[in-house]
Amino acid sequence: MSTSEVGCKLDYSPVSWREYFDQMEDVSVGPADSGDVFRIYKAGNDGPLLVLLHGGGHSALSWAVFTTAIASRVTCRVLAMDLRGHGDTLVRQSDDFSTQTMSSDIANVIGVCYGEAPPPIVLVGHGVGGAIAVHTASNMLLPTTVGLVAIDVVEGSATEALHSIQNFLKGRPKSFKSMDHAIEWSVKSGQIRNLEAARVSMVGQIKRCEVEVASPVTDVVVESNEEFYDQKYVNDKENAASEVSLSEGKNNSEEQLMSVYMWRIDLSKSEKYWDGWFRGTSNLFLACNLPKLLLLAGIDRLDRDLTIGQMQGKFMMQVLPPCGHAVQENKPDKVAEAVASFLLRHKFAEARRETRSANSFTR
Repeated sequence: MSTSEVGCKLDYSPVSWREYFDQMEDVSVGPADSGDVFRIYKAGNDGPLLVLLHGGGHSALSWAVFTTAIASRVTCRVLAMDLRGHGDTLVRQSDDFSTQTMSSDIANVIGVCYGEAPPPIVLVGHGVGGAIAVHTASNMLLPTTVGLVAIDVVEGSATEALHSIQNFLKGRPKSFKSMDHAIEWSVKSGQIRNLEAARVSMVGQIKRCEVEVASPVTDVVVESNEEFYDQKYVNDKENAASEVSLSEGKNNSEEQLMSVYMWRIDLSKSEKYWDGWFRGTSNLFLACNLPKLLLLAGIDRLDRDLTIGQMQGKFMMQVLPPCGHAVQENKPDKVAEAVASFLLRHKFAEARRETRSANSFTR
């Protein structure tokens, strides 16, 4: 926390994607009548293309602060996309989260954006996005792929944690009365520990909904698990009445509309795919004939196959100080530094001039 934040009220208002990316596009994939449209965000014009794949429940905006950090270190291009069922991506089969479908989505979006000759690609994925990156690389769906970066995705620890995901989902609030309150909850609950990242990325996790409620208000969904959050951050029945606005043409005896902010995706409904996301991922990662980097938020996450592979020098690995699962949001500079070092070591990218000058000076 900076000294300017001490003793004053923190700003939990949302921040636009424009502060971090150059452009936003909605990319249509497949037949014209399919209606599958993927939201993407881009930055940079030269160098390798970093295809950034977010974790479950998050969105492309979880890479916003990282994008600025990596662009300040090396010359590169960034394409961050909302995976199917997430963010502002709209697909017909939004409940199909199989690794085959999701990895095909990546290839299709890149194909539409860059044709048959895309620039050299480095796949970078976090959590579920990391597993999808591994499957995409393993199946050679993007022939110009030159590198693979997996962030906090390890088969052993991931499969062990699957049983606790439902408890986590049940424990978080179902709705918020404003975007500001959602951002405040995300920081104070520890879901995202970096306020700057939370202010831009929570916009991709929740959306405004108009909910019909009977008058007087009694139907607002409220969670009361104090372990995860302070009740004041979410809708409560006492405050709900002030949020209610009558829709035009209705009288007081009819149903009323209330604005609430709810999660864009119900992750609990994707449970049947969870095991498939991670099962066999470690061996697929090791078998990919590409330069690879594994970033972990704690050495305890390493499973047996990866431990052996790391000892045999099959990939680069860096363990970051414990910083929670949302690694690239909580420690964007640390992650950017590790990814930049990986890119420079394999000569995938060139250091920014100002970065080179600073390094020369420190020597």
